[in-house]
Amino acid sequence: MGITSEPSVVPPTSPPSKSVSTPSETGSQDSADCTLGPRRGTIKLEMAKITQVDFPPREIVTYTKGTQTPVITQKAEAEEEEEEEIIPKQVAEPEPIQIQKEEDKEGLSRELTEEEKQQIIHSDEFLTFFDHSTRIIERALAEHKDLFFDYSGKDLEERDGELQGGAKLSLNREFSDERWSKHRVVTCMDWSPQYPELLVASYNNNEDAPHEPDGVALVWNMKFKKTTPEYVFHCQSSVMSASFARFHPNLVVGGTYSGQIVLWDNRSNKRTPAQRTPLSAAAHTHPVYCVNVVGSQNAHNLISVSTDGKICSWSLDMLSQPQDSMELMHKQSKAVAATCMSFPLGDVNNFVVGSEEGSIYTACRHGSKAGISEIFDGHQGPITGIHYHTAAGPADFSHLFVTSSFDWTVKLWTTKNNKPLYSFEDNADYVYDVMWSPTHPAMFACVDGMGRLDLWNLNNDTEVPTASITVPSNPALNRVKWTQTGREIAVGNSEGQILIYDVGEQIAVPRSDEWTRFARTLAEINANRADAEEEIAA
Repeated sequence: MGITSEPSVVPPTSPPSKSVSTPSETGSQDSADCTLGPRRGTIKLEMAKITQVDFPPREIVTYTKGTQTPVITQKAEAEEEEEEEIIPKQVAEPEPIQIQKEEDKEGLSRELTEEEKQQIIHSDEFLTFFDHSTRIIERALAEHKDLFFDYSGKDLEERDGELQGGAKLSLNREFSDERWSKHRVVTCMDWSPQYPELLVASYNNNEDAPHEPDGVALVWNMKFKKTTPEYVFHCQSSVMSASFARFHPNLVVGGTYSGQIVLWDNRSNKRTPAQRTPLSAAAHTHPVYCVNVVGSQNAHNLISVSTDGKICSWSLDMLSQPQDSMELMHKQSKAVAATCMSFPLGDVNNFVVGSEEGSIYTACRHGSKAGISEIFDGHQGPITGIHYHTAAGPADFSHLFVTSSFDWTVKLWTTKNNKPLYSFEDNADYVYDVMWSPTHPAMFACVDGMGRLDLWNLNNDTEVPTASITVPSNPALNRVKWTQTGREIAVGNSEGQILIYDVGEQIAVPRSDEWTRFARTLAEINANRADAEEEIAA
């Protein structure tokens, strides 16, 4: 609303002056006129026009640095999003349904069906991942470190003192499995040549578990403290012999009670054999108690012998039929029921076999004299173990071998004479296995049915063992196997347990003169045998 007032005009009383004056004069005249007033006339006065208008004020937009930075912008956007969450809009409700449908199409959030789950679980990729992962986790969980180990040397001194003070045999590890080895007899053992910490053991059937596979082969690991086997292999016949396939670190060979040769591969996710020989007259038809890979990297074969009197040579690439087979006949009259076999060190042609009737035979695979060449009599029961001398050194003792038998004895032989050089008669039960030390020329180990492990050092004594230990509860010890270093020895018993013993350094490590001493020991044994034969003849 505006208020307007009109000015009032006062008419002049006399006409204005026409005179022209200078600025100074004008100024003085004005002052004189103001002084004189009425005498010269009234000055024209006017009032200013005042207008009042009621308009709203203009909006002033100001800018600051803060409004132009992205941080404030993000905060403002976040606040707007929070406000939107607090006050949901009706329009935004269908959006999650649309997203859910899209995810369903892509299969991201949809729950798998039972059939799809089983397909994934049984796929090769999942089985490989699961098998590898569980093996690593088991190793990690089983490790127990000594938190109180004293690096100042006290603990080491005490341990050395125990070994030097007479701890010739001390238990290191025990391998057994509640499902796969309990109530099964250990039938054979072998250490891996590529991975010395791995031990394969074969087992026969478990009569208390008729639904479990009859034959089992377990690979145990000495490197880690876990109590479960590294690999589990099985087949539908009792496994009577097992061996790592030399020059093939992934393959394990087994000889079965049915006569089949089976081949397991640890690269496969299957526990069943990757290859197996046919059950035919061309191969074995009786239990295979010994399998052995002989030869070199570029020329090697798998050799198997059975109680059917046949020796077969196989290629590991093809087990459909043997490359070569030969009947072990003595004087072309009877087949030799072979229970064990051994090759000399570095020899792939000549070998010795032990038989069920108690005789030992030397034989060769090739040449004009292929087959049985000589018989060695001396035992009064079936031969359970046979082993050629393997310790390499300054003197050659590769002509020596030892045998064990049901007649409670271990006998020392040489291929140069078909009569035993010496008979070790300290046992009071069946002697189930015998093996020379791989490093000590005068030492061998044997196990018997009373649960006793004996170590014989012929340079020290030929009447009593140098070291002996009896397994608690006295289970029959069926097999014995030295490690490649000669510092540990494994024994398997009739209850499915494998015990690893540390051998004291003072008896396991040979001195430099052991070979010459053993040569003198053999000379004394030969002399005593000759005297005994003369007395008998007289």
